[in-house]
Amino acid sequence: MNGMRRSSLWLGSLSLGLLLLAAAFGHAAIERHQRSAMVQAKADLVRQLELTDLCLFTEARYTRHPSQADLHSPFQDHPLSLEHFPSGSLMPRPAARTEPHAPLD
Repeated sequence: MNGMRRSSLWLGSLSLGLLLLAAAFGHAAIERHQRSAMVQAKADLVRQLELTDLCLFTEARYTRHPSQADLHSPFQDHPLSLEHFPSGSLMPRPAARTEPHAPLD
């Protein structure tokens, strides 16, 4: 490298990385400011239409809105069947849904 020290190379790459990080944060701030009216319009539409919570996963009906899932929907094929979708392992059922409804013995 024709006399360039490793520390100079490291400092240059660190400076470039910090510059890119600052540019990313600056771009995010500009985009947030430009899109604030659109976000407010969407929030007003959600409030007007009385929409429910955000759909977290689209794979299975019991992971779309966890508070609306029934107890046996993950096991429709067989009680010991494996989970078909990765989102089922990321989003457990709510605690109120894991308690039994009645004594089973």
